[in-house]
Amino acid sequence: MKVFVTGSSSHLAQALLPLLCAERGIVRVTGTDLAAPRFAHAKFRAVQCDIRDPGLSSLLPGHDALVHLAFVVLRGRMSDAEMFDVNVTGSHRLFRAAHRARIARLIQMSSAAVYGGGVHLCEDAPLAPLPHFRYALHKAHLERLLEIEFPGCVRLRPHVILGRNAQPLLRQLINLPCYVALPDPQPRLQCVHEDDVARAVLLALQRNVSGPFNLAVADSTSYRDLIRSRHRLAFPLPLGVARAGINLAWRLWGWGGEPAWIEGLARTLLLDCRRAAAELGWESRFDAAAVLAAA
Repeated sequence: MKVFVTGSSSHLAQALLPLLCAERGIVRVTGTDLAAPRFAHAKFRAVQCDIRDPGLSSLLPGHDALVHLAFVVLRGRMSDAEMFDVNVTGSHRLFRAAHRARIARLIQMSSAAVYGGGVHLCEDAPLAPLPHFRYALHKAHLERLLEIEFPGCVRLRPHVILGRNAQPLLRQLINLPCYVALPDPQPRLQCVHEDDVARAVLLALQRNVSGPFNLAVADSTSYRDLIRSRHRLAFPLPLGVARAGINLAWRLWGWGGEPAWIEGLARTLLLDCRRAAAELGWESRFDAAAVLAAA
């Protein structure tokens, strides 16, 4: 099998690429990213380019699978229009080019953020991303397009991905000495280890499956309990103050991507992953404590 991976210099790719290259049935991996490659292997070839580059389509023929990781997560000072152009328009164009190149296996890395909130959500739950949360809105928009046009596409929906290569913003959020003050009962959250997400991609390449799959640890925690477990003297921060601080940091320095990231901490979001277990043969090998420790 020959696999084409976009976003090959991303945080998740650092867990996925070694796994793909170690698989005997995979003979070649081509990776594309705007950033310089961070991984090297005899099976791996890196190409630096934007997924919107018209020349990208010429690299696709001859591959058996597309794994689409490339996505603007933290937009910083990027405009709404440009972020949408990359995440939705550019991604949709990529999948169309992959279809024209007769790539049989299509895998999109989506996100649990497409649900917005809920308890024990199955994959047939409605997509209701939080308003103004561009990252989640774009993931949901792309999913809807792929579901209509490429129903055979696998759409993985991992919860918060943590591990040794975790997104720096997530590391910062779980290591803050303060937490958002919210009324009891506290909103519950899950997470998932990057190695488990990478393994789900490999399973999706190997099995005849399609559609969405939730990925998360079996247990959950609250943001308050997480911060208290790491900082004995952690203090509560009113939600309004937290919103104002994030908004100011984003507008002055582009830090944090956008203020809507903090809204997710005020919503319970728990996934039912039984479909992944039944059809992919996937279960989390870590509990929440182990995943958080790895980050």
